[in-house]
Amino acid sequence: MSTSLGIIGFPIGHSISPIFQQAALDHHGMDATYQAWEVAPEDLPTFLEGLRYPEFLGINVTVPHKESVMGHLDSVDEWAKLVGAVNTIKNSSGRLVGYNTDGLGFLRALRESGGFDPRGSRVLLLGAGGSARAVACALAETGASYLTIANRTPARAEHLTDLVRGHGLECKAISADPENDALGGACRDADLIVNCTTLGMFHGSGEGSSPLPRDLIPVRAFVYDLVYNPPETPLLREAAAAGASRLGGLHMLVYQGAASFEIWTGKVAPVDKMLDAARNALS
Repeated sequence: MSTSLGIIGFPIGHSISPIFQQAALDHHGMDATYQAWEVAPEDLPTFLEGLRYPEFLGINVTVPHKESVMGHLDSVDEWAKLVGAVNTIKNSSGRLVGYNTDGLGFLRALRESGGFDPRGSRVLLLGAGGSARAVACALAETGASYLTIANRTPARAEHLTDLVRGHGLECKAISADPENDALGGACRDADLIVNCTTLGMFHGSGEGSSPLPRDLIPVRAFVYDLVYNPPETPLLREAAAAGASRLGGLHMLVYQGAASFEIWTGKVAPVDKMLDAARNALS
């Protein structure tokens, strides 16, 4: 019987996950397809109930559903519970089990593709959503020295700082307003700047926008934008103009997707083939 996998989000037109995940399925000769489904928040419960049928192996989850899906699942693994967000759901004989592979993908890309070790670093995190939660927890686990979380809604950032402090990482929350003096100070102090917002994303409401101007980016900082489409995001252009080292989100996307593939299928993900397919999709 042919099986189905996919990714849900709202919007979802920017996603290239179907291309590189299909490449992995084809590599293993699996009779399966991977699709993108645009699911509005009000339609989420009904959609998830449909995943319990045996023809579905599972899905990836992207914005804005990473946190809201948790209340509709039968169980959630320990790391996803810790993070408070799910990006991978497996249909296990009609039971929906949630996982989070974002932190693993983030760290692998940062170290292997960016050549940056976050241990002992001062980090500025832009955003406080599901991806930011995974990144913040991963940074705490790997021994970053200080974390500043900047978000348009400071209360949401404060909530995330409570989670991070529970992991022993000193941190504070500030407003993401570029006119805010606190944001400028956090930029000046940062060894690593990570954008976990959707600003600059193709087809997103913030398309063409950068969360930071070049004059706030120090030349010594490493700038990591989790947005992968377009490959050269507005933030990466600003970082290049500032003379800073930088990395886009493509490798994290593929690495977290490879971890999801292995959860669903039990097979080793062909990461090189997945990366090639992802690059081709954006070329």
